[in-house]
Amino acid sequence: MRPHTALSPALVAGCLVLLTACGSQSSTGGSASTAPDPAPSAVAEEKDGIRITSADTGGCARPCATYTVTGPVDGPVVTIAVFEFRTAEGRAMDNVKETIPAVAPGATVTRTVTAPLAPQDSLLGGRVQIGTVRTLPAAEAPAATGPCPPSGVRVYADEGDAAMGLRAVGLHLENCGTRPLSLDGYPAVQPLDEDHRALPDVRVLQGGESIAAGTGADGPARPFSLRPGERAQAGLVWRNTTEAGDPVNAPYVRVRWRPGAAPVMVVPELDLGTTGRLAVGPWKPARDNG
Repeated sequence: MRPHTALSPALVAGCLVLLTACGSQSSTGGSASTAPDPAPSAVAEEKDGIRITSADTGGCARPCATYTVTGPVDGPVVTIAVFEFRTAEGRAMDNVKETIPAVAPGATVTRTVTAPLAPQDSLLGGRVQIGTVRTLPAAEAPAATGPCPPSGVRVYADEGDAAMGLRAVGLHLENCGTRPLSLDGYPAVQPLDEDHRALPDVRVLQGGESIAAGTGADGPARPFSLRPGERAQAGLVWRNTTEAGDPVNAPYVRVRWRPGAAPVMVVPELDLGTTGRLAVGPWKPARDNG
């Protein structure tokens, strides 16, 4: 199966800035600064609180761009944005996905994004384009690493797989607390639209085999226990089958590892076609628990 990605041409927006040569110092990208906002470029573009201000930071050995992020006034969010580096002819050279930590409401920070693979001179005269932008309420943002949540349970999603219209995304749970954790059943999942609103017409089915066999999300739910440091996994399975009717897209899914647990919002980019069906597999012990 090939890696599942949200970068479909229909989702790429036209936020462009001309690209010039960068400096000689090395940068790995994703850096952040609270320095004053640089002077606006004549071609600066903005999307969902992100504004590309310059493609010549003076501190990059590879193609790079500076941009600002302004925190929304209705509460802090974690932002996931895709930046696409293109040649002067419009050919895509590199995509960079940035996870931007929450910015205080109304505050603005300046960051740098760097293309990790393309040679610098291959993009001279080209442009940097903003693709999909997704936002997660800071209180619901998942994290695969970092401090353990107060619950002692960490939940997050992987990048997933896709092939021949079949999609599968893994949900992962880690007992990062100090006591054993008992699991028995399925994660509670709620598909959401681009505005984080529930999609009541999407049917959530238990067991991946209700969509397709062999995804690893099938089989009955069985009780088991996780020691501190051990992990569990489940899966989301769906098909992008389009027939008569309107396609259903759900960029976000709100996940509770058990009913009543604090929610975590993940971004599997569900393209459900016209089926409107999503299968969730049971929690199972991870294979790497030892």
